[in-house]
Amino acid sequence: MDSSEQSRIDTTVPHPARRYSYWLGGKDHFAADRESGDAIAAAFPAVVALARANRVFLRRVVHFLAEAGVRQFLDLGTGLPAPDNTHEVAQRVAPESRVVYVDNDPIVMVHARALLQGDPRGATAYLEADVRDPDSILEHPSLLETLDLTRPVGVLLITTLHFVHDDEQVAAIVKRLVDAVPSGSYLVITHGTMDFSTQQGITAYEQMFAAGRTDVRARPRATLERYFAGLEIVEPGIVPVGDWRPDTDQRPVSEDLQIYAVVARKP
Repeated sequence: MDSSEQSRIDTTVPHPARRYSYWLGGKDHFAADRESGDAIAAAFPAVVALARANRVFLRRVVHFLAEAGVRQFLDLGTGLPAPDNTHEVAQRVAPESRVVYVDNDPIVMVHARALLQGDPRGATAYLEADVRDPDSILEHPSLLETLDLTRPVGVLLITTLHFVHDDEQVAAIVKRLVDAVPSGSYLVITHGTMDFSTQQGITAYEQMFAAGRTDVRARPRATLERYFAGLEIVEPGIVPVGDWRPDTDQRPVSEDLQIYAVVARKP
């Protein structure tokens, strides 16, 4: 890590990518990330199991898309490297698969070199950018060099949009991304929700959110449905992440926290 990269990494403020790495058992996190992760896990003990279920879902859905013929992927909010990164899963099915990773954490950029070692028959690229500015992503030279936006793309927003707190901003982000890709592309979203929670869990979440102790903006199913207007939602629909075409019967059950998973095709 050079001095310019190091100077842009604020280790005193928790970051979702590093906290997620902590929950997944990774090593790329700091005290602030661990403190934040432990505080959320103390209030919602299912969060670690859900984070891991979310990672397993990524593997399943990328495999599904690759089997469906998708050869290009835009992974927004990719986070730190972990087993079964998007390009690894896709290139096991189709070595020519091309992937662009996007994240706004400088430390992820430091580790991007590991992500860039894909199958030479395909391609991978990494952009340090923020999903809140989709134009800067879609118009980036590296994206345009890696992906052909006239051919289908799998757009992956895996536990990314719940860090954008304004509902209308999320709707605008999704619309811009979907408008940029052609028919036959897929939109994949996983997103935190309190739809399955007890009143006690909802109260605890609202207190944590108001106090700034969680940066996740949980949303109900009805709000998520708006983001898929005009798309064909793939079976089994909008479901808890562990219930989307599971390959095991051991799925996390939570009465205080859940993650929705949705996959949709652009007609």
